Formats: sequence, structure tokens, C-alpha cells
Amino acid sequence: MVIDVSNPADTNGATELAVSFTSIQPAHLYESSEQTHVMNVETIDRVGVVGAGTMGSGIAQVAATNGYDVVMRDIEQEFVENGFDSIESSLARLEDRDELEEEPATITDRIEGTTDLEDLADCDIVVEAAVEDLEIKQDVFEDLDEVMDDDAVLATNTSTLSITSIASATDRPERVVGLHFMNPVPVMEGVEVVVGEKTTPAVVELAHDLSEDLGKTTWESDDKPGFVTNRILMPWINEGIRAYDEGVASKDDIDAGMELGTNVPMGPLTLADHIGLDVCLHASETLHEELGDRYKPAYLLKRKVEAGELGKKTGKGFYEYD
Repeated sequence: MVIDVSNPADTNGATELAVSFTSIQPAHLYESSEQTHVMNVETIDRVGVVGAGTMGSGIAQVAATNGYDVVMRDIEQEFVENGFDSIESSLARLEDRDELEEEPATITDRIEGTTDLEDLADCDIVVEAAVEDLEIKQDVFEDLDEVMDDDAVLATNTSTLSITSIASATDRPERVVGLHFMNPVPVMEGVEVVVGEKTTPAVVELAHDLSEDLGKTTWESDDKPGFVTNRILMPWINEGIRAYDEGVASKDDIDAGMELGTNVPMGPLTLADHIGLDVCLHASETLHEELGDRYKPAYLLKRKVEAGELGKKTGKGFYEYD
């Protein structure tokens, strides 16, 4: 499990951490006998990304780095420009570490920025990375469904919301799939492929193949709240926060105990700061609503968010940052 703490998320982003498992394909996920004609990864030339924040810009960067033409769309030009700034900064760091096979300018030249959703019409697949709000995502997918070719695949980067619910806004639920990238996308190896109720096996296979073509390792989840990563991660973070709030140990000792005792690279309080406490709270509230009291957010987490102490992106969370 690896996280690059030198590559912080911007104020619109969130850090998500996952353990990379071998890709699995449980038979029960493929009960539908419907056959859908889906392009294979060799025929994908143009990748669309909705959202130019931390996740969207990271996905656009990785796709362009691996030779794909990319259209990155956001609702305001300022957000698009911020996305390009993030990409250029990330590429500069990778170049300094001799981890690029091409010049950064060659990679960014493959990315087209836009505020017009219709500019995504020629894309073979679109990955949505908008704010983690079901209604907003459904609106985006409804619009994409209208402008995209019938054969195009629509993917969502959601970390907690139902793929089936998002897909219900379209007339192609069989072509909607979860592609949950981890942040920072250029550094983290894993992608969680999430199978909706009507997602066909051909679309799932394409999701795995595309992710692997982007240099990622995949694992697969059914469309259950939180999937694999956040379903396990959020209770761990919240229990670390409760332990600190209840005086079990200092924040440093809680983090040190988990790092040294379980061989994770970050303890729960440090990790929460890097993810963003507001993001942790939102994910926990979603899981609490779906799965009950075992996912109830820690009181101190809510208090920190209300105080505007959101972690590294605001300079203060459980720890202080320059």
C-alpha cells in the first residue's frame, strides 16, 4: 500500500487510499444474459473526463500519459485552467524523478479543455469525476446520455454512491460502470471496478482492460455502499478519531501504533487529514444512512468540519500544515 504524501490534493479534491487486490470476477455479478456490443480497448482513441478537480485532472493526466487523446470538461473555464495547472505541476514532479517517457508538453498537448459538454460527443468512453452528490451525477449522466454515441461507455469515479442509481438517469444502464481511481491518480496503482445492477460483462471487461492499459491494477466490487475501499476504510478512520477524542492515546501515538503495529503507511488521523475531513464526513454519512450505526461519523470529525478545519488542504485538521 503506497501513498505519495508529496503530492497533496487541491482544495477541491480528496485523497482516497486503497489496497490493490488481484482483479476478481465473481460469477454472481454476471447473471444477465443480455449481449451488448462494446468496443475493445484497442479501439478506444478518445477519453472524456467530466470534472477538472484533483481526481478529474489526475485521470486526464494518466490517460494522456498513456497515449490517449483526452477531453477534460468542467463547468467554468477557471476550473479547467486549474486542472491544467495541477497536471503541469504533477508532470514536472514526475519528470524530476525521471518517471516520464515523454516531455510533459507532449502529454499536455493531448488534452483538450472545455466547458461545453457537447465537446465530449466524439469520445469513446467518458469518466465522470464531479462532486460526490447523487443528484448532480445523475444530471451529468442524463446530459451525457443525450450527447454521446449509442456505443459509448459512461463511467463514474464515485467512491460511495450507487452505480445503479447513477445509471438510472440514462437510457443505457448496461453501459454504465464504476471506475473508482485512487488519489493521487498518477501515483496510486489501484482502480476499483464497480458493477451496477445492469452493467454487462463486456462493459466490465472493458473497464478492467482500460484501467490496466493505463498502468493500473484492478479489483472488482458489487454495487454495495462504499464498495470495498471506503466500506472498510471509513470505520477505521472514525474509530481512530474516537480513540483520540476519548483519551485512549495521543494523536501521535494512535497514528504510530497503527503504522508500526499494522504496517500501514499512515495512521487514521494523518490519513483523514490528507483525504480531507469534509470528504471523510460525507462518505461516513452516506454509509451511515445506507448501513446503519456501525458507520456513524465520529463526533469530533463533525466538529472539525463545522470549524472549517478540513485537514491538509486548509492547513489544519488533526495536525497543522505549512
